[in-house]
Amino acid sequence: MSARFGPAGNSNSFTQMGYKHSLQVPEYIVKMELNAFEYQCGRGVNIGLDKAAALGKLAREKDIALSLHAPYYISMSSVEEEKRLNSIKYILDSAAAVNAMGGNRIVVHTGSCGKISREYALELACDTMKKAISALDENGLGNIHICPETMGKINQLGDLNEVLTLCELDERLIPCIDFGHLNARTGGSLKDFSDFEKIFCEIENRLGYDRLKTFHSHFSKIEYTVGGEKKHLTFEDNVFGPNFEPVVELILKKNCSPTIICESDGTQAEDARQMKKYYERLCNEND
Repeated sequence: MSARFGPAGNSNSFTQMGYKHSLQVPEYIVKMELNAFEYQCGRGVNIGLDKAAALGKLAREKDIALSLHAPYYISMSSVEEEKRLNSIKYILDSAAAVNAMGGNRIVVHTGSCGKISREYALELACDTMKKAISALDENGLGNIHICPETMGKINQLGDLNEVLTLCELDERLIPCIDFGHLNARTGGSLKDFSDFEKIFCEIENRLGYDRLKTFHSHFSKIEYTVGGEKKHLTFEDNVFGPNFEPVVELILKKNCSPTIICESDGTQAEDARQMKKYYERLCNEND
């Protein structure tokens, strides 16, 4: 088992190469020499189960791992109970869709802190997460892993500690470590190999090696301000970072097999391929 690399949604090149609809995604992913794809449902779960199953069949034939990004408006930490309950429904809808695809991971934003303390926001999110896990079990979707994501803006719930705290609620929860987000919310702290290694060690210390080995990840270079994330960039950027090489090197050093999803702005497949090529080169050098 080895690391997988792929894009979040389609690069600009998808349509430039003549592709038009989602059932052509697996062919495109293979052409881009990748082996993972994250279906985007940020604005709502609008894919029917039949179409999701058809996409999944085509992806399996080409050995492409599918995951799904749940709606952005999920707010597990909202002070309004109705929003938290609706968030559970959106998680269920997302889980049903990815299950139909034959995938088993949904990436979830946990919400913001708003005018409440981070501690209270995390308390609310933990309660919502427990209810979401129970709802998955009750609906025959207990095989689906919810992947709470580290977030890029400082006022959002989702620093590394908060995500790992959520994941400690159930061993089926897998962290989605967005290195660009972590870099943006900490003012560009991810510079050296050791900076990235601390993240890997913290995951292992808190969640154990099994979940470190199979963690989910987003990666892109991100412009940031004092408030954190401002704009996703491409790998052409050499100002904001972070660099992907230390992540790939640590995947090999720690013998991990994560799914790495690239969220570059319009070049996510091309940049994912850069990461995969570097990974393969290091693998060959270590043989």
